[in-house]
Amino acid sequence: MKDIIVVKLGGSVLQDSKALEKAASWVKDLLKEHGLVVVVSALKGMTDELLKMAKEVNPEVRPEVLDEILAMGERTSARLFTAALNRFGVDAVLVDPSNDYWPVITDDVHFDANPIYHETEKRCKEKLLPLIEAGKVPVVCGYIGVSTSGKITTLGRGGSDTTAILLGSCLKAAEVVLIKDVEGIYSGDPDKVSNAEILEVLNVDEARLLTEGGAKVIHSKALRYLSEGLRLRVSSMESLGRSGTVIIGTLPKLDVVKHPAKATMITILSRNSNGVSLVKLVVEFVQKHNGEILNITTDEKSIIVYTNLDTNFMDKLHKEVVESGMGKAISFFERLSAITISGRMLEISPGVIHKVVEPLARHGINIYGLVTISSSIRIFVSAKDADKATYLIKANLEVELNETN
Repeated sequence: MKDIIVVKLGGSVLQDSKALEKAASWVKDLLKEHGLVVVVSALKGMTDELLKMAKEVNPEVRPEVLDEILAMGERTSARLFTAALNRFGVDAVLVDPSNDYWPVITDDVHFDANPIYHETEKRCKEKLLPLIEAGKVPVVCGYIGVSTSGKITTLGRGGSDTTAILLGSCLKAAEVVLIKDVEGIYSGDPDKVSNAEILEVLNVDEARLLTEGGAKVIHSKALRYLSEGLRLRVSSMESLGRSGTVIIGTLPKLDVVKHPAKATMITILSRNSNGVSLVKLVVEFVQKHNGEILNITTDEKSIIVYTNLDTNFMDKLHKEVVESGMGKAISFFERLSAITISGRMLEISPGVIHKVVEPLARHGINIYGLVTISSSIRIFVSAKDADKATYLIKANLEVELNETN
């Protein structure tokens, strides 16, 4: 059997009949070398129009009704693209929530539903794989799910990308190609940054940081479903999906890691009521002494720095900060440890911070700092409690989070 590729089409690629025809011809050529699944999003601008009209008709429209309305964009697009492929002689099969081929099963959350992985994987193998093996091309409505109670759901922003990567993972595909209006992921927004370059390769964590920081080419939710060995490519149709940006690796389901070095929490009061002015000075001080900054926070009157420098450096720091006139005073807690909690399913676990801190409070373990960094959480506890705290956090999280996917 040929390698399977999942192709997602959307945006201006599906803006009108000519664009649909061009995309259909492109898919036909790709079919010569690969088994294919095509995931489509709504025609350009259609979802926004449906949302606007629904809100005008009834500002209090029920979530389950609104999901039904929004899903019509992808359902229409899939029917049009199936017809376009049929015109080019491709044996395309519509995969829609109304027929028996439908694979994506979700929870009951409307507007941002979460796929139930094992159910979706089972249906992909039972329903889609036989079509691919027979040389047919399933055309799947992106963005849409069906809940365990049988209701239409939608997967949230970037939902069609989520559908494509999810299906690629479930089908053990060789590659998922997200066809976009741009040729790949750039080093900066090309509309705002001069000389922005296409990044040829990103690891999945780098891609996640960029997307959660505002890059709009792909949504971070979709990256949760990248599986081992599945290559993700962001490209344009003009390059036949062979160039662009390749994203490699997988996000861990759950990772609770104690930082190997002891940490010191340093609090510095600012003399001029501007803690930000101290950041440059402290960063340069830590770097000059070959230290590492584990986290830094500021407010109007102070900064708090977590570093692996021990208290032997406090006298030098006092001279640079207080005796220079920039800082008013410093204090510190020493012999702390940093614990980082990360994983692709943390975002969909309600009350995850409570699940991290609750077992520590129950066992009398004090927390000296808690920060969220992108989709991860970092806490600081006494070094003597660090091993126990790591175990308690992982035990409280891993069953629920690992069973979610």
